[in-house]
Amino acid sequence: MKKSLLFVFTALVSFGVTDIARSEGDQKAPRKIDWSFDGVLGTVDKQSAQRGFQIYKEVCSACHSLNRIAFRNLSDLGFSEAEVSALASTYQITDGPNDNGEMFQRPGKAADSFVPPYPNENAARAVNHGAAPLDLSLIIKARHDGANYVYSLLTGFSAPPAGVKLVDGQYYNPYIAGQRLAMPPPLSDNRVTYADGTPATLDQEARDVVNFLQWTSEPEMEARKQMGLKVMIYLGIFTAFMFIAKRNLWRKLH
Repeated sequence: MKKSLLFVFTALVSFGVTDIARSEGDQKAPRKIDWSFDGVLGTVDKQSAQRGFQIYKEVCSACHSLNRIAFRNLSDLGFSEAEVSALASTYQITDGPNDNGEMFQRPGKAADSFVPPYPNENAARAVNHGAAPLDLSLIIKARHDGANYVYSLLTGFSAPPAGVKLVDGQYYNPYIAGQRLAMPPPLSDNRVTYADGTPATLDQEARDVVNFLQWTSEPEMEARKQMGLKVMIYLGIFTAFMFIAKRNLWRKLH
């Protein structure tokens, strides 16, 4: 019985949070940031999202997959066809079977999805203390107030306050339930060197990652909002036309 309880406790710690902490809701409310994609006329900051992709590629992709995005989708962020093809070709894709019934490796193509860092979930768990890193494709939509939450989490790592104890492999972050997690701080000042020369402060890196992950969560956002605006304009004109037609019709009947 004691061994079972110890196993359960260890498993909870490995995830960086306990059920009690979740029920208490002791995490700090996310910081509120003004994002270009907020509101009915919101748009993607493509320059920022491109920098966010650079961070994902150089930092986040070591642990986190991006299963719902294909290389060719990056053209929506302003990458050229040649850039997309060149990027895809740096990855090895498992394909097949060939004529001999064997799987084989080939250079990636623009139509291929991003290659995950681990061959399967069990492999991911084996090297991460039993907790498989999340796929980031929909992380902004999967969390309440997702953009602000992810930004706050990325910038919220700090030394624990008095009275908060951490075990080996835990890090303090007030923006997650339980205020402890197993992921070390992924970002820091000058963690990357931006291709466009933008100063890589922690704040800038976090904003860029959020802009990129907002796009991966909803690549069709701009088209959807533009269509919604067109529909509302159409309905407004149609309503005005029908109101005038109704007035003229009833005037004749009287």
